[in-house]
Amino acid sequence: MAKGEEATLKRDIEQLISEMTLEEKASLCSGASFWRTKEVERMKIPSLMLTDGPHGLRKQKEGEDHLGIHQSVPATCFPSAAGLACSWDRTLMEKVGAALGEECQAENVSILLGPGANIKRSPLCGRNFEYFSEDPYLSSEMAAHHIKGVQSQGVGTSLKHFAANNQEHRRMSVDVTVDERTLREIYLASFEGAVKKGQPWTVMSAYNKINGTYASENRYLLNDILRKEWGFEGFVVSDWSAVDERIAALAAGLDLEMPSNNGVRDQQIVEAVKNGQLAEETLNKAVARLLTVVFKAADKKKAHATYDREAHHQLAREVARESMVLLKNEDRILPLKKTGTIALIGALAETPRYQGGGSSHINPTKIENIVEEMGKAVGANGEVKYAEGYDLSKDTIDHQLLAEAENVARQCDVAVLFVGLPDRYESEGYDREHLQLPANQQQLLEAVAKVNENLVVVLSNGAPVEMPWINRVKGLLEAYLGGQALGGAIADLLFGEANPSGKLAETFPKQLCDNPSYLFFPGEGDKVAYREGLFVGYRYYDTKKVEPLFPFGYGLSYTEFAYTNLSVSKKQLADNESVTVTVLVKNIGEVAGKEIVQLYVSDVESTVIRPEKELKGFEKVSLQPEEEKAVTFELDRRAFAYYNVDRKDWHVETGDFDLLVGSSSQEIHLKETIRVESTVDIDQAFTRNTLMGDLMKDPDTGAVAMQFLAKLGESTGASQPSEQENNEMIEAIMKYSPLRAFVSYSNGAITDQMIEDLLTELNHQKAASVSSGAEKSGEANPPKLSEDTKIGDLLEHEEAKQILEKHLPGFLANPSLSMAKGFTLKQLSAIPQADLSADTVRLIAQDLAEMN
Repeated sequence: MAKGEEATLKRDIEQLISEMTLEEKASLCSGASFWRTKEVERMKIPSLMLTDGPHGLRKQKEGEDHLGIHQSVPATCFPSAAGLACSWDRTLMEKVGAALGEECQAENVSILLGPGANIKRSPLCGRNFEYFSEDPYLSSEMAAHHIKGVQSQGVGTSLKHFAANNQEHRRMSVDVTVDERTLREIYLASFEGAVKKGQPWTVMSAYNKINGTYASENRYLLNDILRKEWGFEGFVVSDWSAVDERIAALAAGLDLEMPSNNGVRDQQIVEAVKNGQLAEETLNKAVARLLTVVFKAADKKKAHATYDREAHHQLAREVARESMVLLKNEDRILPLKKTGTIALIGALAETPRYQGGGSSHINPTKIENIVEEMGKAVGANGEVKYAEGYDLSKDTIDHQLLAEAENVARQCDVAVLFVGLPDRYESEGYDREHLQLPANQQQLLEAVAKVNENLVVVLSNGAPVEMPWINRVKGLLEAYLGGQALGGAIADLLFGEANPSGKLAETFPKQLCDNPSYLFFPGEGDKVAYREGLFVGYRYYDTKKVEPLFPFGYGLSYTEFAYTNLSVSKKQLADNESVTVTVLVKNIGEVAGKEIVQLYVSDVESTVIRPEKELKGFEKVSLQPEEEKAVTFELDRRAFAYYNVDRKDWHVETGDFDLLVGSSSQEIHLKETIRVESTVDIDQAFTRNTLMGDLMKDPDTGAVAMQFLAKLGESTGASQPSEQENNEMIEAIMKYSPLRAFVSYSNGAITDQMIEDLLTELNHQKAASVSSGAEKSGEANPPKLSEDTKIGDLLEHEEAKQILEKHLPGFLANPSLSMAKGFTLKQLSAIPQADLSADTVRLIAQDLAEMN
């Protein structure tokens, strides 16, 4: 829409609002029914229809509920988000979104409720199948492209559930306690990228409280962050029946309450405006946001819209193939040969679990039978034998079914076992209590493994499971909840018609207790504390060195890839600049395949607690045998930043960052180090309680602090300690002493007034540095090394380190070296205790000049 049209629309909406009664305006802020908004016939304001998603359209034929109880119209059931994210394919995600949009248009649906961008804090969350990842960057990228795809068809989306809705247990009453930095870097970041890149028409608020306030009444989330910081332009809708106090919610930025409240809450709004509890301008703004989307949907409605069911089914098959993850392939048992006898064992092969339970439950246009699809793939050259193996409706062992399965497995060349989580194990509304497969499935697996060593397992599940049996199987394919075309997709992959290319979007722990949230999930009563902080998923496993069963980003292929020639566009940059990272990836195997190249960033040395590494880029690249392609990433300030709570902004600390390129979070093939200079100096006023060590390591105040200590030694007659142990002890005491302590340390030689004078000098020094810092940070090329270069910068260059060791033997091993990194050689020589002569500095400078 052109700017002029936007302006006209805005004026029209303002005019409409001015002509509406207070009661009409209030009525628009709640549903007319379970799925529809109210219309205002007098004003020609139409109704919107919203329906559940997100991996398919759930428009109910008759009856209305939010739990998937009543039957819905036939629609394509794509793989759920847990699987879709394993494709790591933005383009494919948009294709799925576009197909969903087409089906919405055909069914007169204005807004599809999804995607879900909540983080997988614990593998126990019953609704994890509906969420993308444990990583906010991957999750936000998938969500953004889902949104773009759907909305390309003139249908709106509802990004949900905002925010920190990471468990089903007591979801409508639980209060999530989470610190601001964790909230920003993990739980909100998953939504932020989706909002900024996708601009969903609506955002759905969550059921739960965040730090004491319900999400639907949380002004900080809905107004300050979502609208003011992120620039969200649509309306906020409640999750169904999530609103506690309607007036508080409307004042906080919750525009639409769903479903219908039968007019009760509408009247509350009218009364609140009349008695001054709610400003009418607040109501007008909510109505304006609602009407903007209402008219946008009306303008984009496609008359007589249809879609090609078969084409969408084939897309679902393609997506399922791209999303499934090959986790094990011992002795290259896969791909299977289409000859000989193949045992297909497990009730899930005949009654596949292809989607999750609850509000996202889709009525598929058709469903592929895995046994039939495997039989079609084998054809006349081989034979497929099936055994049920277990009763899907219970966990107890059926010995007759078990015996039949053993007999079939014994007769065949290879056995493919289909196991996973039944519907009753994971669903919206409740969380899992463990990560185990049903007992009868585990018993079947052990029994089959004893009679046939050529065992392949296919998993159908919405979240990780424990695998104590992993060493008993040769092949393992994670199919997740593969949608209506999972049968053909599984056959394509097992027989090599397609090459597995999915990679895990979440970590699989060896056991539940390894998960970082284990001790705190699901909380106590109506309170849950996110005490693991930033360390969610691989951020915990990689940093804590806890070996997972399968790491984040992991997945095998029928071919192999080589990574070479990692390069960067610049080795040093300011934080307001970007850097281009390029790596060559080659298919060195014998079949075509796709590799997901992952880029992680690691802060080499930080003053704040940070994970070992964090995903900041990924690309899926298709390669023929011997083909090589350059994969390029662009990293900006955000890739290096952490959220500084005091500044209420993202901040980059000056320092080195490792760029790590690999095929999973634990398979890093190449590394490059760059230096990023901060253009923002964190305001810091030094006080009597500032520690001496903090002053000494600050490059702007270190020299002054060292000179102060030197004067202290002179005035008190203190001598240099002779023993190394005493030296380190005294240095530690000085380092962690506040300035006020030096008054008593000095036996009266230093006064409170002297401390105040020192503070004045230190704060003046810092202010002067801040004012000139921006100019220095903008230097395009790294400066030449000299006596005015900080020690820390010299240590980044191998030749410079050798020069320092040459003129200052033992310098690099000195325990006090960390204290000196912020000083230049010239500054250090001015401090008597440093024992560095001007002549030595001159000789070092000469060698550095020759090196330059």
